[in-house]
Amino acid sequence: MKPALLILPLALLATVPHAAQTRARVGIVDVQQVVAALPGSAGYLSLSKRVDADLKGKQAKLQQLISRANASRSAADIQAAQRAQREFLSTQQSHQQRLATQFKPLASKLNTTVANVAKGSGFTVVLDRRVAAQSNLVVYANTATTDLTPAVLRAIKK
Repeated sequence: MKPALLILPLALLATVPHAAQTRARVGIVDVQQVVAALPGSAGYLSLSKRVDADLKGKQAKLQQLISRANASRSAADIQAAQRAQREFLSTQQSHQQRLATQFKPLASKLNTTVANVAKGSGFTVVLDRRVAAQSNLVVYANTATTDLTPAVLRAIKK
């Protein structure tokens, strides 16, 4: 019985390196490029461009009002800037709801395809390239080994 007690710890130690070798693989997908390739995405892409243009114009106007309010410090300019800010936020929320509604049918196809490609390629986490770049979430990525976009595009075209 004593030899078995001596061998058991050695057997457990031998399995520890194998357990530690399983590691997460992180992949990146250019979601905008994939969405553009999805069938039926034209309406969403058109709406997205219109929303971006509308919000860009409203944001520029808001910045002007804020600058004027900061320079003049008048109550009327401050109130105008606050009103414009509330209107901008309201418009932004409305646009986000419209975009989400338009994107919903595309999202299920996109998410399913990305998940299937990622699982088949051994990836455990997949990030949206644009979100990762904007948030500075990813500092460096070797796109030759982490970019799943071409594989996802091939899978969508099947």
